[in-house]
Amino acid sequence: MVEGGMKCIRVLLFAFNVLFTLIGIGLIAGGAYVQINLKGYSEIIGGQFSAAAVFLIILGVFIFMIAAFGCCGAYKENYCCIMTFAGILVIIFICEMAAGIAGFIYKDKVDEQISKLMKESIKDGKALDDWNKVQQEFKCCGVNSSKDWETSANASFPDSCCSDGGKSPSCIHYDVGCYTELKEFVKDKIVVIGGIGVGFAVIQIIGILFACCLGRAVKKEYEVV
Repeated sequence: MVEGGMKCIRVLLFAFNVLFTLIGIGLIAGGAYVQINLKGYSEIIGGQFSAAAVFLIILGVFIFMIAAFGCCGAYKENYCCIMTFAGILVIIFICEMAAGIAGFIYKDKVDEQISKLMKESIKDGKALDDWNKVQQEFKCCGVNSSKDWETSANASFPDSCCSDGGKSPSCIHYDVGCYTELKEFVKDKIVVIGGIGVGFAVIQIIGILFACCLGRAVKKEYEVV
């Protein structure tokens, strides 16, 4: 009976490690998605918003590698290996929860940070390529209006500020600023990071339970022998 129960747990742990591998791939894919989407605006909003995305990618690679370790422990029924695997899962669980919670908390601080960074980038005039991309994509001009460009070191409006792309002699500026659109865009990506982190962390609880159950069963078998 004990032998059959342990075999069942071992199979379940194997199955979880397949899921664990998919979780690793999911973290890498999710982190890469956010990182790619924010990359084009890094000179405007800074790199701190994509730091959590990079963290998820690194964590995903680590998880992908750890899955093999878990399979090895289950196959050999090695108590030390299984419990080490469970301990690593707990650490990863904490890291994912921390990344997820930090993402949701930081979402509420985006408004102030984005506005400040956008105004600074217009003033120093060094992020013109990123601004052209933002203004063309969201059909907007400046932070709150086209008047923001009057404070720019370039002292001129980029063609991307014009509704016709600067093709005519007279530039008709977009009548909305980019702050609201870019702020919501960044917030959406932060929510993705938070959702991925918390969601996958909750799934990992199953793996931790399987590993602990198998480890306890293996230990009991050794004690009987």
